[in-house]
Amino acid sequence: MSGTRAYTVRVAEDPADLEACFAVRKEVFVREQGVPEDLEYDAYDAGALHVLAVREDGVPLGTGRLLYGAEVAAEKTGGDPSVGSLGRLAVTREARGLGVGVALVRAIEEAAHARGLAAVDLHAQTQALGFYERLGYAAYGPEELEAGIPHRSMRRSL
Repeated sequence: MSGTRAYTVRVAEDPADLEACFAVRKEVFVREQGVPEDLEYDAYDAGALHVLAVREDGVPLGTGRLLYGAEVAAEKTGGDPSVGSLGRLAVTREARGLGVGVALVRAIEEAAHARGLAAVDLHAQTQALGFYERLGYAAYGPEELEAGIPHRSMRRSL
């Protein structure tokens, strides 16, 4: 793919957008990284805000989701309902290096801010810590395995 092709990032609002989000996640997490499909999709998907990056010709390039609210806080953000949880950030192999991941993170942060959240947490694969650190996230807590992959918790105040 040419690095000059344009893409947009939007909130996934219809079933076709959600299908595209899930297809990107399947490609990246299930096929590339070997995450079991039954672990990749969870009950949080139904209530999450999903974002989707699409190329100008409609090809999906990446996705991510924001979890927020009291129910999520108890499980994902240490009990703090003012903190959202960024997750399932995935960029297709062909789109890596084009800024898609940064655009997705910023779109999720904008959505979090619009909902009155004060910070965003995430569990980063340890190989991606540098990416998130460049975006202002700070790691905390011990390394933990998720789906057999080492992760660290990170947070950024909005």
